[in-house]
Amino acid sequence: MPGSTNGSNSTKTMGVLTLGGLVAVTAYTVALGSNGWLWFGWVVLGLITLGLVVTGPTRST
Repeated sequence: MPGSTNGSNSTKTMGVLTLGGLVAVTAYTVALGSNGWLWFGWVVLGLITLGLVVTGPTRST
């Protein structure tokens, strides 16, 4: 579809989820103590988001 920004929207959504995840994991760490699995999950989410940013929006035909 010409003019479609679907890839850009998904990248923005992933960015928002990544930042929200960072806030949630940080709040959990402050309130209840560190949990390595939560930080590991956030790092994986961050790497996926970074991959989306680097590859740019994909075009479907």
